[in-house]
Amino acid sequence: MIIALVIIGFIFLTGIFSYNSLIGKKNQVTNAFSAIDVMLKKRFDLIPNLVEVVKQYTTYEQGTLTKIVELRAKAGAANISNAEKADLDAQLSSNVRGLMVNVENYPDLKANTNFINLQTTWTESEEQIAAARRTYNASVTDYNNSIMMFPGNLFAGMLNFHPIPVLETAAEERKNISAKELFNH
Repeated sequence: MIIALVIIGFIFLTGIFSYNSLIGKKNQVTNAFSAIDVMLKKRFDLIPNLVEVVKQYTTYEQGTLTKIVELRAKAGAANISNAEKADLDAQLSSNVRGLMVNVENYPDLKANTNFINLQTTWTESEEQIAAARRTYNASVTDYNNSIMMFPGNLFAGMLNFHPIPVLETAAEERKNISAKELFNH
């Protein structure tokens, strides 16, 4: 009888510990994604200024500028999921990267102080977002390990905890950059 009570007590305490640990790790994931969200907001706020400065100098990149503005508007919507935010972020990064490459065709724009400041701020933002993504992915991996490893896996299923996908780099961004293509634009 005493042995049965000790076993039940041990299972109960292990369950409480596992539940609290899983909640803590899930909250870390939420917090890490919130940090990404804050960084994305900061970057999205840079876009109108960047677009206006570039507009003053360029004539034929209007399609790219329009696409960037549209993506920013979509990203600013309140009801989009984290997965949609990540997808819009990837599209936006790709379009702005293309815009920055096209800036090479405008020596006056490259020398403009406002543009240089915006470009520096953009680069810093990109670095902060990359760091926040690494933190998020580390939190997600820790959480996923907790719900897949013993004893957490025993309780995770019963308590409706599910794995969360890590943020991955888009296939386009994994390609090697061709210097020849960059300088032939």
